[in-house]
Amino acid sequence: AMMPPRMNLIDDDVLAEILLRMPPDEPEHLFRAALVCKPWLCVICLPACFRSQYRAFHGAPPLLGLLYRNQVCDGDAAPRFASTTSMPDFPHPGSGGRPAPPLDCRHGRVLLHMSHDSDVDLLVWDPVTGERRVVPDPDVDVDWMVYTAAVSCAAAGCDHLDCHGGPFRVVFLATDDREEVVKATVYSSATGAWSPPVSLDDSCECYARHKRDATAEMMFFSSYVPYVQSRRVAAIGDAVYFTISRSAAIAKYDWAENHLSVIDPPPPDTELYGGFVSLMVMEDSSLGLAGVEDSTSSLHLWSRTVKGAAKWVQCMVIDLEKAMPMANPREGDGAYVVGFAEGVGVIFVRTDAGLFTLELKSGLVKKVDEFGVYFSVLPYMSFYTPDRGTLSSLARLTDV
Repeated sequence: AMMPPRMNLIDDDVLAEILLRMPPDEPEHLFRAALVCKPWLCVICLPACFRSQYRAFHGAPPLLGLLYRNQVCDGDAAPRFASTTSMPDFPHPGSGGRPAPPLDCRHGRVLLHMSHDSDVDLLVWDPVTGERRVVPDPDVDVDWMVYTAAVSCAAAGCDHLDCHGGPFRVVFLATDDREEVVKATVYSSATGAWSPPVSLDDSCECYARHKRDATAEMMFFSSYVPYVQSRRVAAIGDAVYFTISRSAAIAKYDWAENHLSVIDPPPPDTELYGGFVSLMVMEDSSLGLAGVEDSTSSLHLWSRTVKGAAKWVQCMVIDLEKAMPMANPREGDGAYVVGFAEGVGVIFVRTDAGLFTLELKSGLVKKVDEFGVYFSVLPYMSFYTPDRGTLSSLARLTDV
């Protein structure tokens, strides 16, 4: 006898509403749901409306994994993508022993410096799709030690919920070895070219003042050289913000205007935090800064308001001994802020007990890695759904 046709006991619209509520920070749940039966697989993989609704329903892309960047003196971190979910790590382009320090993660892309590849200098990698785009060497005389960079989506009107493929830009910030000045330039994938480098000089009054103060405090050097620190930048609108060593100043590069400037840090200065601070984007899209005060193990969070006269406002103080006692914030070398994940309000704190995340709203603390040398933690954030890959083909071609 013929088997009766299988009936979908749940209406597709109702099923879609249920599946929309699958947590995006654990992609395994949606992948498993897609394998329950063909009707579920088709709802998840085939209609473009479900994918867009899923991303719009959850808002900011979830944290999928971490990459690490060290200071030059600490050597390159191991080339790995450390997954924060139950999904396996994405294959890293630097696997196989080739050094490939990450410079930035943003809008579903990772920017890598392929330091020992004769054919590639900078590489833009999409871990979810596997796409790789080569970026030519910028026209700046740099020894690849005192620099940082940022990658971002360049698609007009994009909400950055599903940034895969499409145009992108790369901002490169470095100390020019020959001229001993900070330079910046921006690359467009649309034109395939870098903008003319622009320099930070004494025409910026704030920079000139910081330069004088830094020179006056130096005992063994006759001149001040502003070294760009190898931290992840904060990107807000058309500007990126980054830190400079031997100075408490924060530098700003407006890539649209191709202009460099400097702003003052929160009072008294960032040395209060042992030189370990993280620049971030606040909920209102203002510039933020986080650091741990050495003497009290208190995490200070600042926001720079720009309404009227620009000023820094301290918006939060967290006692890490109470908030994360399992991290032993006062033991050994203490606690340091080493990164921030935009959109989800998560700060990364390094202690002798390991690497921890601290959710600012809930206060939830989670250990995400063992003890190590962490200078700048780069969070990779993206939606990872079954329509990316072979399951979509499976829905079209086979019965489940």
